[in-house]
Amino acid sequence: MSTIPVQEIKRRGMTAVDEALKAGPVHLVKSNRAQYVVMSEQDYQELMKDLTEARLAASEADLREGRVRRGDAKKLIKARVSEE
Repeated sequence: MSTIPVQEIKRRGMTAVDEALKAGPVHLVKSNRAQYVVMSEQDYQELMKDLTEARLAASEADLREGRVRRGDAKKLIKARVSEE
């Protein structure tokens, strides 16, 4: 992942970020520490899609393994409280 000091952005503006984004997401460095990550909209959308798919897969695994309870909220809360 590329890095750009925040001072470079102050000096060159978004051109510095645009150039670095051609190689993928960019760490912005402030006070010698990576503080922020900037990515293209396309990279962001892909990340969100991957995250959504991973969460769905985890939920489906929970359902298959019987770690999911079905019912309305009041019944679930009552069952949970009685377990404690």
